[in-house]
Amino acid sequence: MRKFIDPDHPFYRPLWIRLLIVLFCAVWTAVEFLGEQPMWGMIFLAVTAYASAALLVFYKPSEKGEEKTGGEDQGKGDGSAG
Repeated sequence: MRKFIDPDHPFYRPLWIRLLIVLFCAVWTAVEFLGEQPMWGMIFLAVTAYASAALLVFYKPSEKGEEKTGGEDQGKGDGSAG
């Protein structure tokens, strides 16, 4: 089964992207409630809660990305000395 938000995707690695997504969802929730659309407000409140939980609270960077980045940095250091 596919995840609604896949936190292991490299797109979600920077903190500012994750914060921006949650902020956008929260602002859209407020827009719906202020526009007197309580059903859509509740739907986006649930989306905001899910996004904040998946991208901020329970987020753990995948170890595959860390190993790959570490290998690239070490290779650049060895090649430039000389």
